[in-house]
Formats: sequence, structure tokens, C-alpha cells
Amino acid sequence: MTAEFYEDEKITEKEREVGAREAFGRLLPLLKPHTRGLLGCLILLVSATLLSLAWPVLLKRAVDVNIAAGDFPALLVTAGIIGLIQGVTLLLQYWQRVRLEIIGQHVMVDLKRRLFDHILSLDVSFFDRNPVGRLLARIESDTESLRLMFTNTVVLMIGDLILVAGIYALMFFYSWRLALILLAAIPMVAVLVFVFERKTTWRFFEVRRKMAEVTAKITELLHGMSIIQIFHRGAYAREMVNLANRLKFKDDSYVNIAVCVFFNTVFFFEYVMFAAVLFFGVYWSSTGVITVGTISMFVVLIWRLFEPIWRTSEQLSNIQKAVAGARRIFALLEEKQLLLDPAKPVALGKINQGIRFENVWFSYTGDDNWVIEDVSFEIPVGKRFALVGVTGGGKTTVISLLLRLYDPQRGRITIDGVDIRQLSKATLRRRFALVLQDIVLFPGDVKSNIALEAGEIPDRQIAAAAQTVEADRFINRLPEGYATEVSEKGANFSRGERQLLSFARALVTDPEVLLLDEATSSVDPETEQTIQESLHKLMAGRTSLIIAHRLSTILDVDEILVIRRGKIIERGTHTELLLQEGYYSRLFHLQFKNKNGALKDAG
Repeated sequence: MTAEFYEDEKITEKEREVGAREAFGRLLPLLKPHTRGLLGCLILLVSATLLSLAWPVLLKRAVDVNIAAGDFPALLVTAGIIGLIQGVTLLLQYWQRVRLEIIGQHVMVDLKRRLFDHILSLDVSFFDRNPVGRLLARIESDTESLRLMFTNTVVLMIGDLILVAGIYALMFFYSWRLALILLAAIPMVAVLVFVFERKTTWRFFEVRRKMAEVTAKITELLHGMSIIQIFHRGAYAREMVNLANRLKFKDDSYVNIAVCVFFNTVFFFEYVMFAAVLFFGVYWSSTGVITVGTISMFVVLIWRLFEPIWRTSEQLSNIQKAVAGARRIFALLEEKQLLLDPAKPVALGKINQGIRFENVWFSYTGDDNWVIEDVSFEIPVGKRFALVGVTGGGKTTVISLLLRLYDPQRGRITIDGVDIRQLSKATLRRRFALVLQDIVLFPGDVKSNIALEAGEIPDRQIAAAAQTVEADRFINRLPEGYATEVSEKGANFSRGERQLLSFARALVTDPEVLLLDEATSSVDPETEQTIQESLHKLMAGRTSLIIAHRLSTILDVDEILVIRRGKIIERGTHTELLLQEGYYSRLFHLQFKNKNGALKDAG
């Protein structure tokens, strides 16, 4: 886990362009289907808030009438009515909260679905710019902050506005003199809340950011505990964590002191208002202007009046997180897909001629930092070609362009003479099977990982694919065979077994073209030999493009393309390239020379 998972990360320029009003305006269509439910929640909220104001009035009656007259039975009746009102109020609040929470969950599920569907539609270049942690924060943390504001903060603020209005209405109705005195204190409390928010908000965010850094440091160190102990790096680990804690301490102390000062100051104003009510109330009660019951009611109403102040100060950070979250969510939804399908895609039958790169230039950054420069080659149908070169030469980029994960800035790529940009991406990619060096297994069982949840693939076809690459040897030894659950990242399989599963996944759809990117780099020599034998059978008559660092795996392909710094510098068969004594020859001799200079068996 890293700090980028936390919702207080910096807002990008694109996210700043989305105004808060616009962001929340775009949330309204999601609320529209729940209009009737929201209206019902509002009625329950108003009813519960107004009903909660009835018992201070009954308290006044109990003091002025029941107690003054010594009518104990009537006092019990009044107390019972107060208890009943409180019970009904709590019931209404519970009902309203449950209904609103259900609506909020439905809205957030719809929003998450929209977000994830939109993310799935975006190009690979988008994921190059946006780390996984940031996208997780959008889907989980930012939607959760919106849910909290929708189901908690907004409701509390509406209820508090009704409560404050109701309290002052009662105060002015029963004693406008005391009400005016108490009204004078509200602007001072409001200024106090405003100053507190302005001075502490950024500190709260800074504390959360530094807390995230402490968590990230501890998590990383715990993951590497064996290395720390083996290399005696305990002192270094302690210093790393202590430094992160010290950096957090200053802002954390400031925030805690500010909170303490703020709440004690608010308490002071509350007690000042109590004192004012008691002082003026006793004076005016002696003249018959107000009653003792009215004073008792005002004391309770002051206590109720400060409830919204506490809640508002607590909800300020939730409001700010929700505003930032809304802006980030809808900025993400504004991201446009760059690689669009053509308006009228060309229908392409079975590949008859082959694949052709024609003077292709490509840069990931869109400038002159070319990763591929003027690359041209043709793979006739049924032929096996290999791409060879050092890391960073552009081999994997060639495959990415062929699958149209990116579009070249110059030149074109064709299949049977048709520019791949004239094909729908689904039609294009359905022709290929890709096996990568980095193996990705998904939650589910072995069967679903081979078929990738494609329900139309029969079990016998899945078993045949596994048998072809000899993955069935270890699958049949599993406790539940093909129904065995795959743990996170496939941790319950060895790297070689995961590689065999990825091979079976590639073969199960009987693709026209095989793309193998370092497909045997992760397996031991014995497993590699097994895979090589299976691949030779599979690639017979099938168009194949192989990226390999192990030159022993491509000795018998039809043609080898040597790529260096984005340019194809040599091409030919293995024997032809050795006879040229060029770059490929040097790579081959570096791999297969013994220390004494003699060539090892290359296979």
C-alpha cells in the first residue's frame, strides 16, 4: 500500500477545471430515480426535528403548571408524554436514516458501476499516466466520501437548519427579550467556526497525508522484514519510521491544540449564554415578565442550539473531502477514449495474406522521442517471426501497436492490406492470443482463468488446451482439479505453473496469430523444453510473432528481426545472421560462450 491510495492526494489541473457546483450538478441525474424516496426522507426528517422541539415546551408546562400546582399525577402524565415524544422522534430518525442509507448505497453502486465501466473503456495510454492507487481512490475513497456527505452531512445540515429555525421561533414566541440577547452571541460563534475551519483544514489534510506516509513506510518494512533481519537493517528501519513519525508530530500537535482551544471556546460561549439566561431570567421573572418554566425551557433550548455547532465543525472536513471527491470523480468521467472504433468498421475474414508494418514511427509522449523509427516488415500468414534485441529496444511496443493499444504517429499497420484502424478493436484483438512475461491470474478457479469467463468455451476445449501445453499434469494433481480456487496473484502455484496456465489460456480460443512476449523466460529448463515441444506443434501453420531474450528458443523460426533503439538493423534466419557476424552474432556468442571461450550447446 502506498500513500496514493489516500483521498487527500493533490488535485490535478484537469480536476481543478471541474467546479464544485458542476460536479454536484452531475450527481443529480443519479438521484432522479429516487426522488420519491428522498421526498419521504425529507418529510421524516422535518417531522422528527419539529417533534424533538415539543418536549422543551412540555418541560415549561411541567414547571409552570404541574409543579407549581403540586399536581403530581399530572406531572407523571407530562413526563410520560415527553418520553413518548422522544421515542417517536427516535423511531422517525431511525426510519429516515435507514431509508436514506439504502438510497445512498444504490446511488453509489450506480456511480461506481459508471466509473468502472468508463475506466474499462479507456485506452492503455490513460493507465500509463494514472497509477492503480489513484484509480482505486476514485472508485472507493472518493465515492465513499460522497456517500458520507449524502447520507450524513447533508441530512444533518438540513436538520440543523430546521432545528435552529425552530429553536429561535420558540424563543421569540415565549420571550423575545431573552431571544434577542442570545441571538447576539451567534455571529461570534459563527466567526469562531469560520476561523477554525480556515486555520486547520489544510493541517488536517497534511496530518492525513503524513499518516499515510507512516502507514506506507511500516507496510513496506513489514513486507521486507526477512531482508531487514538478514542484512541487520533494524536500526535503519527504526530510523525510517521514527523520522516519518517526527514529521507527522508537528502538524498533529497543532491540530490537537487547535481542536482543544476551539471546543473549549465554544463551551465558554455556551456557558455565557446559560449565565445570561439565568441572570436576566431571574430578574424578569421577579417582575412577572417571564416564568421559571420559561427559564428552564431556554436552558434546554440553548443546549439544543449548540448541537448543530458541534456537528458543523465535525462535518467541515467531510464536506471538503466530498467536494474534492466529486470533482475528481467527474473529471475522470470526462476522460475521453482516444483510440476509437471507425464509424463503419471493415469486415475481415480469415487472414489469408499476413501482417505488414509500413514505415511505422511511434512515440509514447507524442513528441520526437521515438521508441519505434521507420519500422517496416511483413509476416506472411503461417510464418513464425522473432523479435530480438536488448531491453528497451522497442520489441514489446511492436506488439502493443499490432494489438492497437496505441496508434502510430506515422505509417500504418495492415492485415491482408486493411489498415487495422479501419477494424473494430474487438474484431482485431479476437485474432490474437498473447502470452506475456508478467503472468496475471484472476480471482476464480483454474477453469475460469483458462477460459477467462468465456462461457461459450466447452470444458473439453479447456482440457485440450491444458493438455497441449502439458498443464494438465499439475492440474490433475490439484485437490479439486480445474475447480481449484486461484489465490491472490496465483500464489498457490509456482511461477512455471502460472506460465503454463497462461499458455493454456492463449491456446483455448484457437487463435490465428500467436504473440509470445518472453513467454518462456520464467520457467526452468525442463519445463521450457516441455513448452517448446508443445509450441512447435501449435505454431505449425499458425502465424506467430515471438519476442525472446533466450535465443535458444527461436533458432528454427522463419525469420529473425533484430531491433535496436527502435530500428530494425538486421533480419534473416538464425544461420544467415550468424554468417553476417553483426549485432545478432555478438548477442548469440555472449549468451552461449563458456568462460573458456567455447560455445555451449544452444539447443
